[in-house]
Amino acid sequence: MLQGVGRYLTVFLRGMAMGAADVVPGVSGGTIAFITGIYGELIDSLRSIDHRALQCLWQKGIKAAWNHINGNFLLAVFAGVLLSMLSLAKLVTWCLEQQPILVWSGFFGLVLASALVLLRHVPRWTLWRGLWLLAGVALALGVSVLKPSQLEPTPLILFGAGAIAICAMILPGISGSFLLLMMGLYTAVIGALSQLQVLTLMPFAAGAAVGLLAFSHLLSWLLHRFAAATMAFLTGVLLGSLNIIWPWKQTLESVINRHGELVPLVQQNLFPHQYAAMTGEASQWLLALGCALSGFVIVVVIEAGAGKE
Repeated sequence: MLQGVGRYLTVFLRGMAMGAADVVPGVSGGTIAFITGIYGELIDSLRSIDHRALQCLWQKGIKAAWNHINGNFLLAVFAGVLLSMLSLAKLVTWCLEQQPILVWSGFFGLVLASALVLLRHVPRWTLWRGLWLLAGVALALGVSVLKPSQLEPTPLILFGAGAIAICAMILPGISGSFLLLMMGLYTAVIGALSQLQVLTLMPFAAGAAVGLLAFSHLLSWLLHRFAAATMAFLTGVLLGSLNIIWPWKQTLESVINRHGELVPLVQQNLFPHQYAAMTGEASQWLLALGCALSGFVIVVVIEAGAGKE
């Protein structure tokens, strides 16, 4: 492992990649953490923020408590996540508006490669682990067919949304941004991030902190006691999430949100030739294939680099 400043710089950059993924509906920051090799350390470090950390703070002081929770690592990760989310929120949403097919194609390749990476981390396949794989696929497919609701961004609703979204953000395959979209809160939260609306962000961040600490304990427990089954389930979640980020979609039903914006309510996936015929727009299938292959290669390169540390 890299030591000192060099190591935390790489962790910071991986946090930035997580933040960039987290602002996109359909892509999980947890996926990026996993393929870059910091997922296990991230979950265990979050789990260490508990009553023992408070005891350590009381008995031995701030430095000992900071070391107990792997504070330098967590600071590097979340500084990267926060900087990326604040700086890239507008850029990512602009790219999705201008070239949605190409952007989603790149993420499709990224997630597909990530699923194959997770498959290799399941040591020995059994019927039981196969069932967990199918359960993960079913969960992601179930989430993908949910119809968006339109919740009002009150402080209490934002607190609950933060707790739910952050749990998804650290779970490979399930996108916190997608769940915000399903709750009708994506525009409000992303807008608050891009414009630094503190009154909107504070209850959301408080909910995220509570959800993050609670869910990390469960994930850490599962990864340490049922590692193979958990990895099989997460692989299934990733595979099922490909349905969410399929690039060619036709909107069957839309709704106007409280900002007067048209939000897709029901969509169906199409093959490229069907998309061109039904929508009258270019499918861009050749460019899309190139973007998907680029996303696939990026994951392979990142995982190869992470494996050398």
